[in-house]
Amino acid sequence: SFILFGLFLVVAPTIARQGFSLLIYSSPSRLNTFGTEQIRYVSLAHAVIGGIMVGWGAALLLITRELVAKGNRLGWQLLAISLGSWFIPDTTYSLLSGYWQNAVLNLVFLSIFAVPLWAIHKHFYSNV
Repeated sequence: SFILFGLFLVVAPTIARQGFSLLIYSSPSRLNTFGTEQIRYVSLAHAVIGGIMVGWGAALLLITRELVAKGNRLGWQLLAISLGSWFIPDTTYSLLSGYWQNAVLNLVFLSIFAVPLWAIHKHFYSNV
Protein backbone atom coordinates (compact mmCIF):
# COMPACT_ATOMS: atom_id res chain seq x y z
CA SER A 1 0.00 0.00 0.00
CA PHE A 2 2.93 2.32 0.71
CA ILE A 3 4.36 1.77 -2.77
CA LEU A 4 0.92 2.22 -4.34
CA PHE A 5 0.39 5.50 -2.48
CA GLY A 6 3.76 6.73 -3.75
CA LEU A 7 2.84 5.77 -7.31
CA PHE A 8 -0.49 7.52 -6.89
CA LEU A 9 1.30 10.77 -6.02
CA VAL A 10 3.31 10.48 -9.24
CA VAL A 11 0.67 9.35 -11.73
CA ALA A 12 -2.39 11.22 -10.40
CA PRO A 13 -1.08 14.69 -9.51
CA THR A 14 -4.44 16.45 -9.75
CA ILE A 15 -6.23 14.02 -7.45
CA ALA A 16 -3.25 13.94 -5.08
CA ARG A 17 -3.17 17.74 -4.95
CA GLN A 18 -6.91 17.85 -4.27
CA GLY A 19 -6.53 15.27 -1.50
CA PHE A 20 -3.78 17.20 0.27
CA SER A 21 -5.68 20.43 -0.25
CA LEU A 22 -8.67 18.84 1.45
CA LEU A 23 -6.46 17.53 4.26
CA ILE A 24 -4.72 20.85 4.93
CA TYR A 25 -7.32 23.46 3.95
CA SER A 26 -10.61 21.52 4.23
CA SER A 27 -11.21 22.30 0.56
CA PRO A 28 -10.14 20.16 -2.40
CA SER A 29 -9.80 23.22 -4.64
CA ARG A 30 -7.90 25.60 -2.34
CA LEU A 31 -4.47 24.74 -3.78
CA ASN A 32 -5.80 25.55 -7.25
CA THR A 33 -6.04 29.21 -6.21
CA PHE A 34 -2.27 29.45 -5.67
CA GLY A 35 -1.38 30.21 -9.27
CA THR A 36 -0.01 28.13 -12.12
CA GLU A 37 3.66 28.21 -11.09
CA GLN A 38 2.87 27.34 -7.47
CA ILE A 39 0.53 24.51 -8.51
CA ARG A 40 3.23 23.08 -10.77
CA TYR A 41 5.71 23.22 -7.89
CA VAL A 42 3.31 21.49 -5.48
CA SER A 43 2.74 18.79 -8.12
CA LEU A 44 6.51 18.40 -8.53
CA ALA A 45 6.96 18.11 -4.76
CA HIS A 46 4.24 15.44 -4.61
CA ALA A 47 5.87 13.52 -7.48
CA VAL A 48 9.30 13.67 -5.82
CA ILE A 49 7.84 12.53 -2.50
CA GLY A 50 5.93 9.80 -4.32
CA GLY A 51 9.09 8.58 -6.03
CA ILE A 52 10.91 8.49 -2.70
CA MET A 53 8.01 6.53 -1.20
CA VAL A 54 8.17 3.99 -4.03
CA GLY A 55 11.90 3.51 -3.52
CA TRP A 56 11.65 3.34 0.27
CA GLY A 57 8.69 0.98 0.01
CA ALA A 58 10.63 -1.32 -2.32
CA ALA A 59 13.54 -1.35 0.14
CA LEU A 60 11.21 -2.10 3.06
CA LEU A 61 9.61 -4.92 1.09
CA LEU A 62 12.99 -6.45 0.27
CA ILE A 63 14.17 -6.12 3.88
CA THR A 64 10.98 -7.79 5.08
CA ARG A 65 11.17 -10.67 2.61
CA GLU A 66 14.90 -11.31 2.75
CA LEU A 67 15.84 -10.50 6.33
CA VAL A 68 12.84 -10.31 8.64
CA ALA A 69 11.11 -13.37 7.17
CA LYS A 70 14.31 -15.36 7.68
CA GLY A 71 14.65 -14.30 11.31
CA ASN A 72 17.54 -11.90 10.80
CA ARG A 73 17.50 -9.26 13.55
CA LEU A 74 19.20 -6.75 11.23
CA GLY A 75 16.01 -6.67 9.17
CA TRP A 76 13.94 -5.66 12.19
CA GLN A 77 16.49 -3.00 13.10
CA LEU A 78 16.55 -1.59 9.56
CA LEU A 79 12.77 -1.32 9.51
CA ALA A 80 12.65 0.32 12.94
CA ILE A 81 15.43 2.84 12.26
CA SER A 82 14.06 3.83 8.87
CA LEU A 83 10.59 4.43 10.33
CA GLY A 84 11.95 6.50 13.19
CA SER A 85 14.29 8.41 10.89
CA TRP A 86 11.31 9.42 8.76
CA PHE A 87 8.67 9.92 11.45
CA ILE A 88 10.53 12.09 13.95
CA PRO A 89 11.80 14.91 11.67
CA ASP A 90 8.77 14.88 9.35
CA THR A 91 6.24 14.99 12.18
CA THR A 92 8.23 17.49 14.22
CA TYR A 93 8.43 19.91 11.29
CA SER A 94 4.76 19.39 10.50
CA LEU A 95 3.78 20.33 14.04
CA LEU A 96 6.22 23.24 14.34
CA SER A 97 5.06 24.71 11.02
CA GLY A 98 1.39 24.43 11.95
CA TYR A 99 0.47 21.56 9.63
CA TRP A 100 -0.82 19.21 12.29
CA GLN A 101 -2.92 17.45 9.64
CA ASN A 102 0.24 16.00 8.13
CA ALA A 103 1.32 14.83 11.58
CA VAL A 104 -1.99 12.95 11.86
CA LEU A 105 -1.43 11.39 8.44
CA ASN A 106 2.07 10.41 9.59
CA LEU A 107 0.57 8.67 12.62
CA VAL A 108 -1.68 6.63 10.33
CA PHE A 109 1.28 5.53 8.21
CA LEU A 110 3.41 4.87 11.30
CA SER A 111 0.74 2.64 12.80
CA ILE A 112 0.53 0.62 9.58
CA PHE A 113 4.18 -0.29 10.07
CA ALA A 114 4.78 0.01 13.81
CA VAL A 115 1.98 -2.27 15.00
CA PRO A 116 3.23 -5.35 13.11
CA LEU A 117 6.84 -4.39 13.81
CA TRP A 118 6.12 -4.28 17.53
CA ALA A 119 4.20 -7.56 17.30
CA ILE A 120 7.29 -9.38 16.04
CA HIS A 121 9.69 -7.59 18.41
CA LYS A 122 9.74 -10.50 20.88
CA HIS A 123 10.83 -12.89 18.15
CA PHE A 124 14.01 -10.89 17.59
CA TYR A 125 14.72 -9.75 21.14
CA SER A 126 13.48 -12.53 23.43
CA ASN A 127 17.03 -13.57 24.38
CA VAL A 128 18.43 -10.10 24.95
